[in-house]
Amino acid sequence: MRLHFTSARMVVAPLLLGIAVLALWQLAVVALEIKPFVLPGPAAIADQFFGNIDNVWTASAVTGWNALVGLVLGAIAGVLFATLAAVWPVLDELSAPIVAALAVIPIVALAPVLYTMYGAGAETARQIIAAIAVFIPVYLNSLRGFRQVRPVHRELMHVYAASGIQTARNVTLPSSLPFIFTGLRIASSLAVISALIAEYFGGPVGGLGKSITSAASSSNYSLAWAYVLGSILVGLVFYSITLGLEKFVSRHRPTP
Repeated sequence: MRLHFTSARMVVAPLLLGIAVLALWQLAVVALEIKPFVLPGPAAIADQFFGNIDNVWTASAVTGWNALVGLVLGAIAGVLFATLAAVWPVLDELSAPIVAALAVIPIVALAPVLYTMYGAGAETARQIIAAIAVFIPVYLNSLRGFRQVRPVHRELMHVYAASGIQTARNVTLPSSLPFIFTGLRIASSLAVISALIAEYFGGPVGGLGKSITSAASSSNYSLAWAYVLGSILVGLVFYSITLGLEKFVSRHRPTP
């Protein structure tokens, strides 16, 4: 009973807080007569969101697909490269400047270059930008997780004459999973953000970033915020799926 009460409180409390914030927001917009170009009210945003739900869904699908491709590619590359760096520490030392450069590379400068390379009509540039954004946290957290394995566990597997694959499956991977998923949770939001920002600087017409820009340029600020709401929902979906996957794997992973 206590467990159910705690779970309900974790859901109800943030929900009530969100409703209170929205109510205060709407009250402030009405009472202070805030202009829509400064900050539209939640009621106007909701009206535009549900009134243009098909367009919001289409734009969200474009941005979400690019973010998903970038998340998968960046996560795979991050885990694989971290595995190699854990096995050969010299590789980590040699690649440290490159990783640092990727971590601070500006999307504003990279997006136009990639659009020129792959064509303004392709989504490839946005997917690559999302993959780069994902690679950094996944790589750094995975590498840290691989290095957290206790020497006594490795020595025990060596005594049992376990192969490298058996050691990785039964010791290294279970110990590093929390770190890998921490990187994935961070990367899930970054994938959406980076894919959305890349849409501001060219490429195909479509996606939430382009939609926000178009609505704002036509002075339809409530619609622009409706697309912002769509991007928030896409980010929450990505984060929730990653978190759910982490909980599922954590329940079934072997204990090293």
